[in-house]
Amino acid sequence: MTASTQSKPGFLARLRTRLNKGRSWLNYDLGDLFRGKVDEAMLDELEDRLLMGDVGVEATEEIMTTLRVQLPRNADGNEVRQRLLGCVEELLLPVQQPLLMEQKPFVILVVGVNGTGKTTTIGKLAEQFKQQGLSVMLAAGDTFRAAAVEQLQVWAERAGVDFMAQAAGADPAAVAFDAMAAAQARQLDVLIIDTAGRLHSQSGLMDELKKISRVLTKQDPGAPHETLLVLDASQGQNALTQAQQFHDAVGVTGLVLTKLDGTARGGIVLAIARRLGLPIRFIGIGEGAADLAPFDAKAFSQALLFGASDNQP
Repeated sequence: MTASTQSKPGFLARLRTRLNKGRSWLNYDLGDLFRGKVDEAMLDELEDRLLMGDVGVEATEEIMTTLRVQLPRNADGNEVRQRLLGCVEELLLPVQQPLLMEQKPFVILVVGVNGTGKTTTIGKLAEQFKQQGLSVMLAAGDTFRAAAVEQLQVWAERAGVDFMAQAAGADPAAVAFDAMAAAQARQLDVLIIDTAGRLHSQSGLMDELKKISRVLTKQDPGAPHETLLVLDASQGQNALTQAQQFHDAVGVTGLVLTKLDGTARGGIVLAIARRLGLPIRFIGIGEGAADLAPFDAKAFSQALLFGASDNQP
């Protein structure tokens, strides 16, 4: 089984239109920058824009070093832009890794802080998996907020998939245990477990995530098969900090980057790729199920560097 599907027609066009809409960090006036003379002043300005766009020091240094080595003498602005595109693609290609679901049930533990779009992402995945012909169960592991359970149940009903919950305040690990037992008994393809939107700085809550993982591992030594961290790309460097701390605590195996439309600055994707190298499974650019798609390094790079009105490379 695989979670990597062909993007719905129009997704790449929407990505190109929506990425960094309104407060673009680079493509908004990149054309103007590259109309001038290609010299150190231009390259210094480009470096400043990368840093301002949350690309991060490490990724920016790598890109600029490669760019300076590769640029031929007397290069024009278009050549700079094409070389820059190549540098960005090269940085992102290693993290373009689709989610392969080979076990049954394939258990996805979804983690992240409040407000990242975690529960909505679970709902979108459930819809997509169901459309692929997979049987799915959603488990409400965020037992401290009744609204979270209700929201997840709405998504389950909308997608037409199974749903598991317990009373408010129940032990999240117990919810995960029961959901796993039910998914195994029903021979379901996918089990997605929601968790409380916890602050990455709260060690007690991180310990709770570890407990959930231990319970699942007792039922299936390989479970959870995916620990999926949902990040809000508009949070910039805070998203990178969250990714680092969640990974240190629970061993994140994949990322979902949401809210890349609107005022998000997509440069953080490069910073995360350079610093952590974690697989980016999906990106989100809107509220609909079709606005979540597997990460495509080439398409993302082009959307990042070439606005909707630019000629594509």
